[in-house]
Formats: sequence, C-alpha cells, structure tokens
Amino acid sequence: MTLLRRGAPAMATATSDLDDRIADPAPVSALRRMRRMTGAIDPTVQDNLLLRATRYVAMVPLLYRIVAVLGALAAAFAEGVRSPVVVVVAVLCVVLNVAGLRWLVRSAPFRSGDVLWLLVLDVVFTLVAYLVVAASVPASLFDAAIQVPGKELLGGMALLTLALGVQYGGALLVLSIPLRMVAWWLSSGVFNVKQGFTDLGTMLGVVLTATGALVLLGLGTRLALAYGIRHGRLAEQARQHRALHDSVLQTLEILALPRQGDPARQLAELRGIARAEALEVRQVIESAQRESAEEAARPLGEKLTALAAEMAREGLRAQLVMAELDEATLSEVRQLAIRDAAREAMRNTLKHAGTDQVVVRVAEQAGGIAVVIRDHGTGFDEAHRPAGFGISESITARLAEAGGRALVESSPGSGTRVTLWMPR
Repeated sequence: MTLLRRGAPAMATATSDLDDRIADPAPVSALRRMRRMTGAIDPTVQDNLLLRATRYVAMVPLLYRIVAVLGALAAAFAEGVRSPVVVVVAVLCVVLNVAGLRWLVRSAPFRSGDVLWLLVLDVVFTLVAYLVVAASVPASLFDAAIQVPGKELLGGMALLTLALGVQYGGALLVLSIPLRMVAWWLSSGVFNVKQGFTDLGTMLGVVLTATGALVLLGLGTRLALAYGIRHGRLAEQARQHRALHDSVLQTLEILALPRQGDPARQLAELRGIARAEALEVRQVIESAQRESAEEAARPLGEKLTALAAEMAREGLRAQLVMAELDEATLSEVRQLAIRDAAREAMRNTLKHAGTDQVVVRVAEQAGGIAVVIRDHGTGFDEAHRPAGFGISESITARLAEAGGRALVESSPGSGTRVTLWMPR
C-alpha cells in the first residue's frame, strides 16, 4: 500500500494548537498593542518592508493623475478650450506620471536622496504648469482649463503625504491658496482673494484621505510584521523542541534499551552512539537554522544513504531501495524534511517495533517523491495510539511545513508502514 494509490485511506492530518498558543495571555487594549508593535525603522536599511509597501501605495496618486488629467483635458475640450499649451501640459503630465510608475516598480533599492529630488522636481513642474496654463487662457475659460494642472496638483498633495508625511502634503495645500490667486490674476488681470479658496475643500479631502491611507499602511505593515515575528518564534521553538526530541531524547532512550553480547562491544557501541549524537547536537547549535555546506550540497539519495549508515551505528539495519530519481527540482528544505522525518520513523522502529530491520523504498510518485519506511515488527493499534510528539510533530508536522504529507499505517502483529510524500 502506498500513499497515493487508489483506495488508500484518507490522509490523517494532525491538528495544531498553534492558533491557541499565539493568542495573547491576557486581553490587551488595541492602543497598547499598537504602541508595543510600533518602533523606529532602521535608517541603515535602504529598502525595508515598510518602504516597499509605501512604494506601491504611492502608485495610486500617479495612476489617479494619469486618468484625472486626461479626463480634465476632455472636459476642457468640451467647454471650448483649444489652447495648445493646455494640451502640451496634459501630455507632459501623463508622460511624467508614467515614468514615475516605471521608476517605482524597478528592482533597484530606493535611495532617500533620489526620492527627495524627484519629489521636488515633481512639485516644481506642477506649480509651473499651473501658472503656464493660467496665463495661456482667458478668464472665461479659466475654470475649465485650470482643471488639467489642478488634477496634477491634487495628486501631488497625495503623493507628498504618502512619501514624506502629512506635513508636506499640508504645506502644498497651503501653498495652493496663493497659487490659485496668482493664477487667476495671470488669466484675468484681477487679483481676487476669494479665488484662492475655491477648491480648498477638495484639496483638504485629498490630504486627509492620503493621511488615513498612510496611517493604515503603517499600522497594517507593523501588525503584519509583529504577527510574522510571533509565528517565527513559535516555529523556531517547535524546531528546537523537535531537534531535542530527535537527537538527545532518542539517543538516551536507545542507550537505555537492553542489549546482549560482549560487554566490551556494547560499551564501544554506546560510545559510538554518544559520539555521533554529540557531533549532531554540536552541528545543530553551531548552524542554528542551516545545514552545513557539505550536507546541503548532497542530493536526497546521498542524504538517505548517510542516514542508513547513521542508523546502523545505533543498531538498526536499514535496507535502502532507490529508484532513478530526478532530484534537481526538489528543494533543499524539502529534502531535509524527508530525511529528518525518515530518521524519526526509523528510530521509532528501533525503540518500539521489536525488530532491528527496516526497508526504505524511494521512488517518484504522483509528481513528487515518496519514501516508504516499512518494518515487520509488533505494530500498534492506531485507534488506541496515544498522541505522541514523534509522529505528530517530528513526522507529520515536519512534512506539512515543507508542503508534503505523511501517512502512518500499522496494526498489531503486522508491522508499521510510514509513507512520506513531497511534491516537486
């Protein structure tokens, strides 16, 4: 029976209490939680997560300006505006915003100096375009024509707010009041203070909307980071517990098993096991979350061959049967998950099955690689098997974390079959 054959029992999935463990130990107010999760961004990081998130949000005002400027130009034509200056300004606005979009999605990291200069040039162009259009049309067409650079100005307020902060967007809002007065004077020859406050409500709404988006972006990013960090800590804790279970605890239990034969030979075997496990624990501590370069370079076949030799030192004879494998598409993380889960299954055989022999078969199956560990030991009743860390965490959860599946089948007197399957 194999993992994916037709008619096989449904995959047994282990439930996790991870969601329960990540809950706060006591109710905490939203304000306190936000304060705890906020903090200074490292200024030495050129392209951190919050900056990348802001980058894509800054695309919104650029897209708005492209659409709004073209719409304002069409409306100006409908009102009888035929000034070539208005057309040129609209075309330049669209071209510059398209160039801004391309600059935002490039792969190179942001540099604060470049961003500042580009924003300064954007503001200068917007102000000049506003005044040029005002000077090119009569007062009768002013309201229709000025909407073309006016949309560019609105988008500029949102862009400054998102990129630099609400104070910069607010400063451009304040500057727009005398700008509108001067523009009306250039078009009509009359200086009218009332004209400066014509679109103030719309501009204020844009700045407030951009400010709200920036606040939500910052809080959302920081909350996501905190959530990810919390999950990462739990995953690291589970990894450490798993490493202790699979190495130190397993070795101590193996050393406690009764042995027969020459005492001197038994002592030599025990020393060999202790030496091998001490070396493995040292490697785990020194490498933290990575395998050594030599181990990482091994294909799956060599990893399993080394595992069989390791288990032979512990007293388990493993017969490895391997088919021709194309292992190039199986990532290192998935190879290590298979190897470590196979080690746990073989150690379970050594401890509980009452046999010192196991067969390990490796073959391609259903678009992935299947490793079947089979023994003919005592077996156990799956319905009455107590929940154990070895199967649920060191086998099932380990495979699931890497995207694979595990199936453990056993019955009293018929041995145990553990099937590990990992997709490419």
